[in-house]
Amino acid sequence: MKFSAALLALAFVALPAQADDVSPQVKEIVEKELRAWAADPALVAAVIAANEAHAALSQPQIDSLDAVWRAELDAANRPTIEPILAAPESLALRAKIEAGGGRFTEAFVTDSRGLNVAQAGPTSDYWQGDEAKFLETFPKGAEAIHVGEVEFDESSQSYSVQASFTVIDPASKAPIGAMTVGLNAELIQ
Repeated sequence: MKFSAALLALAFVALPAQADDVSPQVKEIVEKELRAWAADPALVAAVIAANEAHAALSQPQIDSLDAVWRAELDAANRPTIEPILAAPESLALRAKIEAGGGRFTEAFVTDSRGLNVAQAGPTSDYWQGDEAKFLETFPKGAEAIHVGEVEFDESSQSYSVQASFTVIDPASKAPIGAMTVGLNAELIQ
């Protein structure tokens, strides 16, 4: 029993170092695999449409939409969440997660304001614009990548790390949004 407790404590101490250790591999996965997900023409079109639809939103309006989203998470009726989850772009992300053989734990895409456009499963909030996954990508340009800390993911019962990067319009090469994909840290090589 003492050995198990010591091993568990050691695992938690090692996690921050592990995040640094996986960062090069995560960035390689972004470049070799995940940027292609973000370049899907239907997804790009959805992000561009969301940018147009959300351009005039004020911060109080964004905060209100975010509050509605969070209130719907545990509700039976989810008129804000369900249309996004049912969108073809979300279904495509879900299919990529399922085809990944356990390598991927989540995926979602935001517009230029940080508002959800497509997602494999519901996120805990609608507005990602105040989080590092957005702030360290979209505003920093087309090549930006942010690798989060390795954390235990309750839903997948595994250690995962979020890879976030800027979504670009392939035609103009301009940043249009951001994508975050959760990777099973135990399967990163």
